[in-house]
Amino acid sequence: MFANPLQKPTTKGKSFQDREAPHQYAISDYGYGKDAVKILHVKRDGPVHSIKEFEVGTHLKLYSKKDYFHGDNSDIVATDSQKNTVYLLAKKHGIENPENFALLLARHFMQKYAHVEEVHIHVEEYPWQRVSAEETGCQEGNGNCNYTNINNRARHNHAFIFTPTEIRYCDVVLRRTDPKQTVISGIRGLRVLKTTQSSFVNFVNDEFRSLPDQYDRIFSTVVDCSWEYSNTDKVLFCKSWNIVKNIIIRQFAGDPNVGTSSPSVQHTLYLTEKEVLDTLPEVSVISMTMPNKHYFNFDTKPFQAVVPGENNEVFIPVDKPHGTIYAQLARKDIASHL
Repeated sequence: MFANPLQKPTTKGKSFQDREAPHQYAISDYGYGKDAVKILHVKRDGPVHSIKEFEVGTHLKLYSKKDYFHGDNSDIVATDSQKNTVYLLAKKHGIENPENFALLLARHFMQKYAHVEEVHIHVEEYPWQRVSAEETGCQEGNGNCNYTNINNRARHNHAFIFTPTEIRYCDVVLRRTDPKQTVISGIRGLRVLKTTQSSFVNFVNDEFRSLPDQYDRIFSTVVDCSWEYSNTDKVLFCKSWNIVKNIIIRQFAGDPNVGTSSPSVQHTLYLTEKEVLDTLPEVSVISMTMPNKHYFNFDTKPFQAVVPGENNEVFIPVDKPHGTIYAQLARKDIASHL
């Protein structure tokens, strides 16, 4: 999935007249590319191996639309050639992180092909984590290993475990007419849940309302979050990504022993976005979506002969329908690109 830039390029003074159009219609948007290019890169430092597995999308927009209007393919960089480029640049330069690899690809297409007006690269990283050597249960010499308990202690040289807690992704957009390079980082599918310290009260009370005030409820959501950098010259992308993830979890969960109160999903979302902008000055705008994943209390009142008393232990997971809460927070001093 290709994310739209959070900061929109200005269109002031730009004409949308399509002089190539052979009739009264104009192509208002266009482009082409290769999606879902899967790649695994293994970095071998002696006995220690590191892996990066990505799924890459490459989209190009050409100055000319003669391929659309006249069936003239002479300017088209075939999508198969784009796919080959992903593998060849990975071989030549290696892979460090999604953002740097996306920038490498985007700059290659802009420098190699003068007739390309815009490049959009999307990268998703598969969440592999190095197996913990200490927690495998291996004892020297006996070969008896238990691989079910993994954490971040001494880690295995060349074995990995798939840990799909969330998906890391990025989008890079380069335009030949715009000196600003758009770099978006993101987290998708981060599912969290807490069993208390969430409320929802004092909302609109009219003839359409059936939901009672909820002073203490289960709060669960699947966080989607993306943020755009105003400048990437000195950005450490992995460090910044981990900082954002930690802020999301901390604002949701709070102190491990005390927790934190959430009067609404909206308030938790806003506090998260605000802390990201406070902490990372290189981030100019951040967007989050937090849909409710409901857990409704099972009503045991009709079954008092079976289970007397109140029920606060058994809940019914309900994923549809669900509420969706979202917001985008930007610095007020962002120049011209919003």
